[in-house]
Amino acid sequence: MVDRLAGKTAVVVGAGQTPGETIGNGRATALLFAREGASVLCVDSRLDSAAETAAMIEADGGKASIYRADITDEAACQALAAEAKARLGRIDILHNNVGVGRGDSSITQLDEAVFDHIVTTNLKGMWLTIKHFLPIMREQESGGSIVNISSMAAVAASNLIAYGMSKAGVNKLTRATAAANTRYMIRCNCIMPGLMDTPMAVGGNAAARGRSTDDIRAGRDALVPLGRKMGTAWDVAYAALFLASDEAKFITGVILPVDGGMNAGIG
Repeated sequence: MVDRLAGKTAVVVGAGQTPGETIGNGRATALLFAREGASVLCVDSRLDSAAETAAMIEADGGKASIYRADITDEAACQALAAEAKARLGRIDILHNNVGVGRGDSSITQLDEAVFDHIVTTNLKGMWLTIKHFLPIMREQESGGSIVNISSMAAVAASNLIAYGMSKAGVNKLTRATAAANTRYMIRCNCIMPGLMDTPMAVGGNAAARGRSTDDIRAGRDALVPLGRKMGTAWDVAYAALFLASDEAKFITGVILPVDGGMNAGIG
C-alpha cells in the first residue's frame, strides 16, 4: 500500500460492476483508492456487488464499507451523503461512476422510456449526489475533490443519442461545479474514457448484439489509434487517482480524455 491518499476518505458511487471476465471502472477505482491509503465507502444500487468490491479491498489490506443507494432518487442521495459523513467523519473525495446505456439508439428509433432512464441515471443522478455532498464538503473548510466519469460519446459522433447527451451534460455539470466552488477549495474534474475493455462495454455489447465477447473485443480494439488495443479500467482508475490526490491540487474544471488518442482525431 502506498500513500497518495493517506488519511483521506473517499465515496465511490458505482463501486460495483456488471459481472464479467474483466474489471469495471468503479471497482478498479475503489481498489486503487484503498491501496493508496483512503478509507472507501463503496456505494452501488446492487449491494452484493458493492460487497464484493469491499471484500477485495479488505483482502488487500485496505479499509472499506458498503452502502446501497439509488442515486436517481433525491431522498436516497440525501441519505447517502448523511450516512457517508456519519461513517467517515469527513468527505475528501467523491467519485461519481454510475452510468447506463442499454437500449440506446438513433434519434428516430430511441424509445422515450429508455431516453428518460439513461439521462436520469447518468446525469440527474450525478447532479443529485453532487448537490447533497457539496454542503458537507464546503462546511469542512479544507477543500475536497469530485471526479466524474463521462465518456468520449459526449464529443464523438455516435448513434447512441441518450448516452451521448447525458455524458455531454456530465461535462457541463463538471465545469459548472468547478467554477462555483473554487472559493471553497473544492475541485471538480471529469474523465472521458474512450473504448475500454470492461464487462459493461464488452460483455454488454456482446449480449445486446448476440455476438461473442472475443468478436466485440477485436472490433473495438481495431478502432483505437494507440496500439490498436482498448484501455482497461485501471487506466481510468489511475487517472482518477491523480485527479483525486493532492498532486492535482491546482487542477479543476478539466475534462480529461483517457482514450488511446481517439480525441486527438476529433476536429
